[in-house]
Amino acid sequence: MSTVQDASSASSLLGATAAASKGSTADTQNRFLSLLVAQMKNQDPLNPLDNAQVTSQMAQLSTVQGIEEMNSKLAALASSLGTNQMSQAAALIGRDVLVPGNRVGPSQPDNLMGMELSRPADKVTLTIHDASGQAVRTLNLGPRDVGVGMVAWDGMTDAGTPAPAGAYSFQIDAVQGGQAVGNTALNLGVVNSVSQNAQGVQLNLAGSTSVGYADIRQIF
Repeated sequence: MSTVQDASSASSLLGATAAASKGSTADTQNRFLSLLVAQMKNQDPLNPLDNAQVTSQMAQLSTVQGIEEMNSKLAALASSLGTNQMSQAAALIGRDVLVPGNRVGPSQPDNLMGMELSRPADKVTLTIHDASGQAVRTLNLGPRDVGVGMVAWDGMTDAGTPAPAGAYSFQIDAVQGGQAVGNTALNLGVVNSVSQNAQGVQLNLAGSTSVGYADIRQIF
């Protein structure tokens, strides 16, 4: 009669299954139990299977089953959340949202700009540039608190003349005690439609730009 000295092959089966995860949990369990029964039937009476080792392998099987069930539940939860977000995002169609971006214009409502500071700043400067990158207006905003804030451009240049219509951008510079403060430039966008891709729910804004649903800082 052939004998089996240990149950290491059962451990190998569990390890390979946990890594590859190609079969179902039921298939894994059936293979494991079949191998374990065969080992017990053919074990050496003088060197029987170690109870602690068998218990450990059974615990490994339970862990594999638990991980697979947890992954299945998490996938279902993620799908449900994505569906709910799509429904919520669809309600924003036609609304203005404040999202990361640095576009600005000299006339309403394009003249509204936003910023998000990572911590308070004792000096914030906002510089508006024309399409060629030339600075046309510098606004000294003074101290600002942490979080989201907004400011409007009056459409004038530093020379005191109205800025012509066109594409402009702005830059935020913030400091606290001589140290730069992290910030994010924000601009208004009109939601034209919503979609979903590998990155999640996306807001498709006027001007052919898209941002993630989670990027919304404020809704108007």
